[in-house]
Order: sequence, then C-alpha cells, then structure tokens
Amino acid sequence: MRFLVFMLLLLSVFATSCGVAPPPPSAPNALLEKPLPKFKRRTLAGSSIHTEPGQVVVVKFFAKYCEPCKKTLPVAERLHQENADVRFIGIAEDEYRADVDEMIQTYSLTFPIVHDRGNVLAGRFRVSEMPITFVADATGAIRWVGGEGQKEEDLAAAIAWVKTGAN
Repeated sequence: MRFLVFMLLLLSVFATSCGVAPPPPSAPNALLEKPLPKFKRRTLAGSSIHTEPGQVVVVKFFAKYCEPCKKTLPVAERLHQENADVRFIGIAEDEYRADVDEMIQTYSLTFPIVHDRGNVLAGRFRVSEMPITFVADATGAIRWVGGEGQKEEDLAAAIAWVKTGAN
C-alpha cells in the first residue's frame, strides 16, 4: 500500500513539473475561442503572409500613436526570436507607411508586418483598443487575447501554454 501511495505521489509531482501552467486570464474579446480570422496579405517586405491553421500564430496589432504598444513590441520581438515554431504577424494600424517603418526600425522588428492602413484587418479582428495580441493554436482557434495591461510574462506564458495543446 505504501508503495502505491508513493508511486501516486511521485506521478503527481512529475505530472505537475512537466505541465505548463495556464497564462493569466485573457482580455475580454468576442473572438476568444473562435477561429482566427483568415486573411492573406503582402507584408511590408513584399512576401505573402496568411493565417491558415497548422501552427501556433501570434497576431500583434500596434501603432505609433499607441504608447502601451511601445512597451509590448520589444517583448513580441524577443518572443518571436525565442519561438521559431510560432508564426508572428504584426499588423500596423498607422495611417502613414513612414510611421510604420519608424516603429520597425525603432524596435528592430523582424517578424512580418502588414500595414492595415484602411483598418480592414482591425475590423475583422474587432479591435477597439490597442495594444491587442491574439494567440491562436495550431487548429486556428484563438486561445488567448492580451490587452493593454499585458505583461511580458503573460504573453510568454500564453504562447507556452498554447504550444503544449493543454488549452
């Protein structure tokens, strides 16, 4: 009997240490647990980017006028560098291309950026305030949404959690 109790205790410790804790609660959003809006656009670099399912996707909306974006963009870039298996897509809501280029240069952004000058994608994603970040699993379902109060560790935890499929 003691052996059985010991094995169950050991198994529970092992399972807990191998699991990934869920991220902090998602920001309220009508798209949570819904399919990621599909789109195919040209990036500012000229390549094509899409939101087809198949891998974890992070969609980050930002703009030069958005002060909180200036805190979350460096975090997104670092996480992009650390997660080669995750597709990061930046969507810039600035009116002028020069403002987008300035943000890319200022924050040394290397993930693909789409200029959504007409706010078409913002409409599809129902963006009403920024910054906002969507994390979708490999099936294309949005599992976590980060808003203005998002901390660096929140987005990192959301990506790790979605990558495990524990959602």
